[in-house]
Amino acid sequence: MSPARSGSARPSSIAELRAVTQPPEVRGRRNAEHWTASLYLRQFSPYLTWLLLKTSISANGVTGLMILVGWSTAAALLIPGIWGALLAVVLGQLQMLVDCCDGEVARWRRTSSPAGVFLDKVGHYTTEALIPIALGIRAAAYPLEFPADFLWTTVGAMLALIIVLNKALNDMVHVARANAGLAKLADTPGETEPRGGLVAKLRKAARFLPFHRLYHSVELTLIAFAAALVGLVGGEPLVDRLVVVALLPLAFVSVVGHFVAIMASRRVRS
Repeated sequence: MSPARSGSARPSSIAELRAVTQPPEVRGRRNAEHWTASLYLRQFSPYLTWLLLKTSISANGVTGLMILVGWSTAAALLIPGIWGALLAVVLGQLQMLVDCCDGEVARWRRTSSPAGVFLDKVGHYTTEALIPIALGIRAAAYPLEFPADFLWTTVGAMLALIIVLNKALNDMVHVARANAGLAKLADTPGETEPRGGLVAKLRKAARFLPFHRLYHSVELTLIAFAAALVGLVGGEPLVDRLVVVALLPLAFVSVVGHFVAIMASRRVRS
């Protein structure tokens, strides 16, 4: 790529766009890429980015679209039955695709900024809080009857709170290091792995049953869709209720394990 390239210039080919917007340091990030992006979305995202670059929309504007798609994902789960769950799966995938594109637009136009990072966090935090709340409402079933249905909406709200807390732990690490005057944490196993002992063994064991990875928006929509399929036979809202009841304690175990792993790693050591 020529250093003289203008940030307002358009790519001449998908190959050029991919070279600029998907450099090795982006594709090789260990924790910043969801498995859907690594597996297939990054193959398609340059084509959508190509179209976005033909418009005047900014990278932050693309992130705004990602936020709206994420909220729509949660809203789709409020549609009873299998069709709402299927729509949520599609929208969840679309959110992740747009999430790939906002960074690509920013890298091509050289407009990366803290505001973009902040908006990205807002999108993922709010989406992953709204989805479990919607799952709680699905478990309560329509028409809602209060106070009897407070049980299921409360379970959904508690699940949302734990998921958001679990996400926040990683950001708390970065804030703590910045306030302590430490360098930005390297995205490498050596920095994030526990330093031996029981915690390290438990972390390795968790890789064989990675239930702590169930709480991303993509996984939650897939779980909701699977529950809707089973519900065609097992009956709704019974299956939805079993799902949220199972997810809540697993989420609690996940956040406790995450906290212990952080404290046992180099991440919060000077």
